[in-house]
Amino acid sequence: MKGPLFYSKILLFGEYGIIKDSKGLSIPYNFFKGALKWDSNPSEMAQKSNASLKAFAGYLKNLEKQDKDLVSFNMEALDTDIANGMYFDSSIPQGYGIGSSGALVAAIYDRYAKDKITVLENLTRDKLLQLKRIFGKMESFFHGKSSGLDPLNSYLSLPILINSQDNIESTSIPSQNTNGKGAVFLLDSGITGETAPMVQIFMEKMKQEGFRNMVKNQFIKHTDACVEDFLNGNVKSLFGNLKQLSHVVLDHFKPMIPAKFHQLWQQGIETNDYYLKLCGSGGGGYILGFTEDLEKAKKALKDYNLEVVYNF
Repeated sequence: MKGPLFYSKILLFGEYGIIKDSKGLSIPYNFFKGALKWDSNPSEMAQKSNASLKAFAGYLKNLEKQDKDLVSFNMEALDTDIANGMYFDSSIPQGYGIGSSGALVAAIYDRYAKDKITVLENLTRDKLLQLKRIFGKMESFFHGKSSGLDPLNSYLSLPILINSQDNIESTSIPSQNTNGKGAVFLLDSGITGETAPMVQIFMEKMKQEGFRNMVKNQFIKHTDACVEDFLNGNVKSLFGNLKQLSHVVLDHFKPMIPAKFHQLWQQGIETNDYYLKLCGSGGGGYILGFTEDLEKAKKALKDYNLEVVYNF
């Protein structure tokens, strides 16, 4: 038995900024995916996943009680399926900033939510916000606090434009130029990152006036400009803004960048061969890269495995 597939996501722009109402742009990434499954001879991974689903089901029961109007689930079916060994079979690496828990949340909502909002109906802004709220509460089980964007992206499998916290819409992105030299790529840091401690560092820093001003006047300004440029296909302007954004992140978000990448980050800014930015909360996992010349970037980053996500 096999459930529908739910894909990973990549937040191209907006990490940390969307907490403070910057724009953001999130796209599905179909290279990694997950589905609910049953297996008569479960592996150790399947057993671990099953135990985690059991704990998650307990959390969802409480959520229903606490917030009766938000969402209700067919708990009987969920409990029965978990007792019968259901697990989430996923190729999405955990702690890599590409939405492993988001895909799981989307799969559970899709299968067990009563009166669910479906992808096929007219997705008004209110419905999108309602889904985001539901997913945020569900995913908080994994992260402590969640915006709900990862599961939303996974559930809809559409690019999502975040204008502000309460203004989101599905959008379309310029079609890829498969013959283009430019690319967005993922760089594997080889380390697992954890979201909660990174967000904690950010929130602590936000208590300082200087940091708050930098976020507002530099970080959010360049993030918003990158989103606009990307959606409008202004590649030249995009790379100008990316360089600035990469610089701001290196200067002010150092704890979120694994130490061994500080030099590599700086090198990209100096040579213009590529620009790096955080993918999700950082601390490990993937790092996002942008280049106008993929061959040049590959040479400069020859010790690393580059996964191309999008071609310019």
